[in-house]
Amino acid sequence: MSPVIVTVVISSLAFSTPREIAFSRLLPAAPALAAAVWPVLPTVLLGAFCLLVMTGLSFVYADLGTPYTAAAIAAVTLAAAYASHLRLQREETLFQLRLVADAAQKVLLRPLPRRIHDVEIESLYLAAQEQARIGGDFYEAADTPYGVRLLIGDVRGKGLSAVGAASVVINCFRENAYDQPDLKGIIRRLETSIARYSMATPAADQPEHFATALIAEIPYGGGRIRVLNCGHPPPLLVQRGEVHVLEPTTPSAPLNLAALVGDDYWVDTVTFFPGDQMLLYTDGVSETRDRAGEFFPLSDWMREHSPAPPRELLDRLHLDLLHYSGGRLDDDIAALAVRCRPARAANGAG
Repeated sequence: MSPVIVTVVISSLAFSTPREIAFSRLLPAAPALAAAVWPVLPTVLLGAFCLLVMTGLSFVYADLGTPYTAAAIAAVTLAAAYASHLRLQREETLFQLRLVADAAQKVLLRPLPRRIHDVEIESLYLAAQEQARIGGDFYEAADTPYGVRLLIGDVRGKGLSAVGAASVVINCFRENAYDQPDLKGIIRRLETSIARYSMATPAADQPEHFATALIAEIPYGGGRIRVLNCGHPPPLLVQRGEVHVLEPTTPSAPLNLAALVGDDYWVDTVTFFPGDQMLLYTDGVSETRDRAGEFFPLSDWMREHSPAPPRELLDRLHLDLLHYSGGRLDDDIAALAVRCRPARAANGAG
C-alpha cells in the first residue's frame, strides 16, 4: 500500500498548502514507487490517477505549471510500467531458478528416514546465505546389511564446484554403503570419486576440491558404534547425562588429500546403548561466532539440552545458533541427531 499512501499524502499536502510550496511536483514519485511493488496495470492506473489529481489542482490554483508536471507524471508512468514489466520477468526467472535449486537440494540432501529400526535420525541444514538452497555441507543415512550407516561432511570450496563435489561424495556413499563390508572400503571409494571429479574440473578449481567426512556405523541392536573420521569435527556422544567428545584415536586425512599425507584410516569403536544420543555436525556449528568473536560453546550447550529428543534438540540448536550469531551465519550448517531408542519405546513400536 506504500504507493497509495504516498499518493494520498502528496495530494493532501498539495491541496492544503500554498501554491508557492508546490507539493504537486512530487506526484511522479508515486508511479515510480509503484513500479517496484505492483504489476504493470495498477502502476499505469496510479499514474492516471495522479494526472487527475494534477488536473483538479489546476482548478484550485492558477499558474501551477500543470502542463510540465502532467508531462512528468506521464513520462514517469510509462517508464515505471516498463520497469514493472522487467521486474516481473526477472521475478519469474528467479522463481524458476529457485524451483530448480529446490529440486537439486532434494536430490543432494533428500529427506532422511526419521527412524531406521531402533535408531532415530533427525537432520538440520542451514545455508549461510539467506537465498541459498544448497551448499557444500552434506549428510546421508543408509539402511544396510551391516547396520545403519551415516555420513556427514563438508566440501572445502565455494559455489557450484562445492555442490558438484558434495554430490559426487553423496552418490558414491549411497552406492557403496550397501556393498562395502567395512568403513575403510567406503572411504577409499569416496577418495577415488572426489579425486576423479577434481581431475575432470578446471585446474583453477582443483585445490579447493577436498572434503572432510565422517562415517558412523550402528549395528542393529546397538551395543557399539564404529566411527571413521577424516578430518571432520568430532561428534558428541551423550551417555547417562554425560557428554563425550569422540576425538579420533588416530587422525585420518580428509578426502582427496590421501596422496599428500597417506591413506591410512582408523576406525574407532565406542559403546552405544538404548537411550544414548549422538550429535554429528559440520564446522559451521562449532565455529559460529558471536559479536565478540567467541565460538559457540557446543559441548556446554549439549550438556544443557541433551535430554531433548533428536527433533527438539536440532530445533533448539537452530534457534540458539541464530540468536548467538545475531541472526547472521558465516558458514553453512549441517547436523544429524541420532538416538538409540530406549527399550520400552522400541518394544512398543514393534
